[in-house]
Amino acid sequence: MSKPNSKHDQNVKFADNERLKTQSKHLRGTITEDLSDPLTGGFTADNFQLIRFHGMYQQDDRDIRPERTKQKLEPLHNVMLRARMPGGIIKPEQWLAVDKFAGDKTMYGSIRLTTRQTFQFHGVLKPNIKEMHLTLHDVGIDSIATAGDVNRNVLCTTNPVESALHQEAYEWAAKISEHLLPKTRAYLEIWLNGERKDTTDIEPILGSTYLPRKFKTTVTIPPNNEVDVHANDLNFVAIEEDGKLVGFNVLVGGGLAMTHGDVNTYPRKADDFGFIALEHTLQVAEHVVSVQRDWGNRVNRKNAKTKYTLDTFGIDEFKAEVEKRAGVKFADSRPYEFTHRGDSIGWIEGIDGKHHLTLFIQNGRILDYPDKALKTGCRKIAEIHQGDFRMTANQNLIVAGVPTEQKAEIEKIAREHGLIDDADTEQRKSSMACVSLPTCPLAMAEAERYLPDLVTKVEQLLIKHEVANDSIILRVVGCPNGCGRALLAEVGLVGKGPGKYNVYLGGNKEGTRVPKLYLENVGEDVYLPALDTLIGQWVNEREQDECFGDFVIRKGIVAEVKVSKTDFHA
Repeated sequence: MSKPNSKHDQNVKFADNERLKTQSKHLRGTITEDLSDPLTGGFTADNFQLIRFHGMYQQDDRDIRPERTKQKLEPLHNVMLRARMPGGIIKPEQWLAVDKFAGDKTMYGSIRLTTRQTFQFHGVLKPNIKEMHLTLHDVGIDSIATAGDVNRNVLCTTNPVESALHQEAYEWAAKISEHLLPKTRAYLEIWLNGERKDTTDIEPILGSTYLPRKFKTTVTIPPNNEVDVHANDLNFVAIEEDGKLVGFNVLVGGGLAMTHGDVNTYPRKADDFGFIALEHTLQVAEHVVSVQRDWGNRVNRKNAKTKYTLDTFGIDEFKAEVEKRAGVKFADSRPYEFTHRGDSIGWIEGIDGKHHLTLFIQNGRILDYPDKALKTGCRKIAEIHQGDFRMTANQNLIVAGVPTEQKAEIEKIAREHGLIDDADTEQRKSSMACVSLPTCPLAMAEAERYLPDLVTKVEQLLIKHEVANDSIILRVVGCPNGCGRALLAEVGLVGKGPGKYNVYLGGNKEGTRVPKLYLENVGEDVYLPALDTLIGQWVNEREQDECFGDFVIRKGIVAEVKVSKTDFHA
């Protein structure tokens, strides 16, 4: 890590997370001691951060925090676990185990599908944490490196239509995930009683202090950009010839997180480094990571992501260093095009003759509601399903690989339990939110709990302007950390305070443009009338097939963000 330190002030102290990782005994800390401490439901000191490397975040229910404080009780500490599921594929028998643990041992009883194409448990109390890991391990699931300063769950286009190409892409996503995993035995020792022995404490790729900041990777198959490549540090865009995968265009340096009021932070699109053949995939992945490991900012964590490293050293210099370390030259990028990034809700038939049912799951929250027993429905499907499930980056669930003779039975279960609802509009299907309150400690405003009502109000605006069948990509997040990918939306609401949001406009359907601030720190009494006016303008003045985001750019309602470093805050 010598190079970036020469360009950072040597008198500035490293971020405390660097001390924490250095002293952690390769991510062990004193987690085991904390687990056996009955005096608190939480993790103390450094362990609060270290459990993230094991796929968990300590949280509490913020709705009841004031009452517990009044009673002189500590917050109701619990953990959220995020599983490692490269490509989002999960087998029915795994789903059943996940369903049972969620119902028996979590505070909320739900399974939460995430924008990282995996599932989360929310509300696991400390006495149940080790059992959770053992339960998942028994069915072949872990949560290694789904949080913390490491490469996180690798996304892959679900694409059940082109199943042969998808299978190859998925296999590369799984290989990349395994290749970039931490090698420390800490996870195995603490949670699995040291059961497996195929790891070491030497970290040849991540290094002894791991990465400067979180790192996200995708494998995507055009023309669907469902994984939102520009939200990720490293992306492998599949290039096919005659129906066969021949290599990838490599896109580096995307990311959406920022900090309110800090103009040195901004969302950024990824840059296209060029094409590589398949056989170079793992070494290129490794050395994009190793350059970021060595050159990334370890002084200021707000500027530690790969996007800032590229802007600090320059794209050409970063790319040349990757080529030097990997022993691979990037060829000219091969042509490709993204045309959309949504999920095809409903049935489609794959090239293999099997059928695939994509279920729209609002907010990704699978739970039995009074009017929709979603969790029971998914369980009943899992009990008879012969294929697999695929969790999408849009928080939906695909029942994949259904034979023709089983199609009617699965649809019947789905309809009976509200997993298929013909009343769901295109606008509802095009809207997404992060978890936010009450569990996320970073949340400034509501998101998941607010989205359903907000969508209804936007639907009413579309009806008013006689475009009820149209839709706008709408995303709501409780803070500016990027989890719900609002800063790639046509309309993105980013939480600023209770009931208050910054409103960003100007993303596009393809997910290739960052939106720009339109309204700051406003409530729905301000932004809904503004959207009403803008939707009216769009309907009356748009060009043929022009999406809302393109319209507001063309009309100069907001300026286009071309270079985030200079344009986003301008």
